[in-house]
This record gives sequence, structure tokens and C-alpha cells, in this order.
Amino acid sequence: MNKKNHSLLKKGIYIYFLLLIFEGALRKWFLPSLATPLLVVRDPIAIILIVMAWKNNLFKVNIYLVAVFTAAILSFIATLLVGHANITVATFGLRILIIHFPLIFIIGSIFDYDDVIKLGKVVLAISIPMTLLIAIQFYSPQSALVNRGIGGDIEGAGFDGAMGFYRPPGTFSFTNGTTLFYSLSACFVFFFWLSKEKINLLLLITATFSLLVSIPVAMSRGLLFGVAITAIFVFFTLIKSPKFLSKIVSITFISLIIIAILSQTYFFEKATEAFTSRFDSASKVEGGLQGTLIGRYFGDLIGAFTDNHNLPFFGNGLGLGTNAGSQIITGDRSFLIAEGEWGRLIGEMGILLGSIIIVTRLSICIKLFIHSFRAIGNNNILPWILLSFGLLSIPQGQWAQPTALGFSTVIGGLIIAGLRNFKKHI
Repeated sequence: MNKKNHSLLKKGIYIYFLLLIFEGALRKWFLPSLATPLLVVRDPIAIILIVMAWKNNLFKVNIYLVAVFTAAILSFIATLLVGHANITVATFGLRILIIHFPLIFIIGSIFDYDDVIKLGKVVLAISIPMTLLIAIQFYSPQSALVNRGIGGDIEGAGFDGAMGFYRPPGTFSFTNGTTLFYSLSACFVFFFWLSKEKINLLLLITATFSLLVSIPVAMSRGLLFGVAITAIFVFFTLIKSPKFLSKIVSITFISLIIIAILSQTYFFEKATEAFTSRFDSASKVEGGLQGTLIGRYFGDLIGAFTDNHNLPFFGNGLGLGTNAGSQIITGDRSFLIAEGEWGRLIGEMGILLGSIIIVTRLSICIKLFIHSFRAIGNNNILPWILLSFGLLSIPQGQWAQPTALGFSTVIGGLIIAGLRNFKKHI
């Protein structure tokens, strides 16, 4: 492949990523009248990337693609023959599997270790103004311009939080975008503190500061959980590379200093109080931390197979479990099938085809886990740290929601890319 095409493909990935970050801003503030078509603004980019990658022999067919494409096409046909039969809704569901899923492997084949490092620096740079934005949203009323909802909705885009404060969505359409973005940012913050890669120290310190501020301001238990998982993965690097111990101690020390400084400010103290209140009230409803982990994570997985009684063999039809699908079918946005991802897949595609998608996603994670863990022994900790976010996003990320789908696609591709061309750094 010539350098020009390779450069164009890389630029296409950056456009996809930047649209993922700022898609909500377009739908809320800049082009509210186009909020509905902008929901799929990344789809044309994904299609172009697939076509270009195919022409340049970078789109390699593998067992994961064969499994997903086969299940998706069969489900699409079944949807039109024995399911809800709405071709628009079915097509909206189909695009998840045949347009965005392949992009995981395309990103992984176009990007390499150096490209992931460059994108990581972009993420850290974006996290700084993003933190300023969510702080303004946190302390502003829902009627404020900065809190406008999709299509310019004056009722606001914030989600119920605690103590009169709302969870801020940042530049995203919904608050889950804030959680996903900072979970990705946390991976790069930890990585750059641990690695020898060159990065502006002021940028890294400010991004670390922004990450710590975002946790209480976002009022997201998912973000707190994600950062904790990444920290655990960092400690696991010691199993194969004990030399990272001194840097891990340094990260901990620096974080404690930043938290100590932040705790002296009214802004951070109030946000922490609101977050703690939300955490306590939500945990009580779900039966404490154990109920939160088991109910929200493992419970959803088990329930996907146990709660779908009297389900048609081919399910209720592709796309029916998405908010867009429910809007088209019923005129109202709701979870017609299930809120959990595995429940949606089984409910839409049936026990056989839905299970194929689930097993495929799990298989990808297992393979990435093995290769990323081995890479630590070669002093490449990048894919392992990124995997901490990938394992939360790829297996049961809610792909019916465009932002969650985008982050799963990106992180999967970045993990694969992080394993490529590292030897020249040794």
C-alpha cells in the first residue's frame, strides 16, 4: 500500500474518533435541527474506511468476522420474515454488526504502537477542556445553554444525580459518554506515568488533575469502577515486570498530593459530597456494593439467558432493542427488550444467533487478554493497560447506543494496534 492511502486511512480513523467525541456537541449545540441524521454521522466514515481497507488488502477476513456477519445476515432475514418486519429498524440494528464491528480489526491493521501513543496524547489534551466543560455543566442549571439536550432541548441533557446536581454529559449526547471518555483517558494517564514514552510533563500532570476532578463531577459509579479496574491492571504488571514498582509508587504519591490539594477547594468538596450521596443512595437500592457488582454486571449476563421465556427462536428482530428502533416502532424511546447488552442480543436475535455474537465478543477478549499479558514480558504495557477498559466495553458494552458502540470499536482497535511494531522501541 502506498503512503498516501495509508495516510488517508489514518486520517479517516481520526475523523471517526473526533466525531465520536463531538457528535453530541453537533446534535445539541451546533446543528440541533439535524440531530436525528447526525445519530449515524460516523457510519459513512466507517463504510469508507472498510472499502479503502479492502482495496488496499488491509481488511482480512477472520473467524470473528465470519461468525458475526453470518449471524447478522441470518438475523436480518429472519427479522423481515418472522420478526417485526420493519426494514428501517432492522437495517439500523444490522449496521452495528456489519459496519462498526469490522472497524475494530481495520483500526488494528492500520494503526500501530506509535499511532496509539499519538492518539493517547490527543485524548489527554481533550480531557482538559472536557473537564472544564463538565464542571460548568455540573454547577449550571439544566436550562443553561451549556446543558441543552439533543435537538436543542431546553429541559437539559443532564441525568439525575444527587443533592440537586445532575450528571453532566460533556460534549456527548448522553452521560455515558463522559464515563467512557474518562475511562479511556485513565488508561493513557496511567500508561504515560509508567512508560518511557516522551510526553509534555505539564500536559500529563494537568490531564491527571482533570481525571481526578472528573470522578466526583461526573457522579458516575461506572467511571470510578473503570478507573479502579485500570489501577488493578497496572498493579498486575508487576507479575511480569517488577521494575514498574517504583513508578507505581510515584503515581500513587502524585495522585494523593493532587487529591489533597483538590480537597481544600469548595468546588471539589461539593462535587465529592454529591457523588458520595448518589453512590450511597444507589447502593442501598441495589443492596450495597455486592448488589451493585452482581446485579448490574453478572446479573445482567445471567438474566439474558434466564429471563427470555417464550422467546421466538430468531428473537423479536434486529434493532428492536435500540432506542431508535423503539422510537420508530412505538413513537417512544424505551428499552423494548432489555437494558443489558446480552439481554438485548438474545431478545433481538434469539438464543442461537444472539449467543454467537456474545461468544464471539468474549473470544476476542480472551485472545486480547493472552496477547496483551504476554506483551508485558517484552516491556510493552500499552495493550495491557488499554485492555482494562476493553474488558468492560467489548464483552457487554451497550452497542445499541452509538457512543458506547464507538468507544468499543475504538478501544478494540487500539489494543490490537498497540501490539504492532513495538520491537523497534526496545
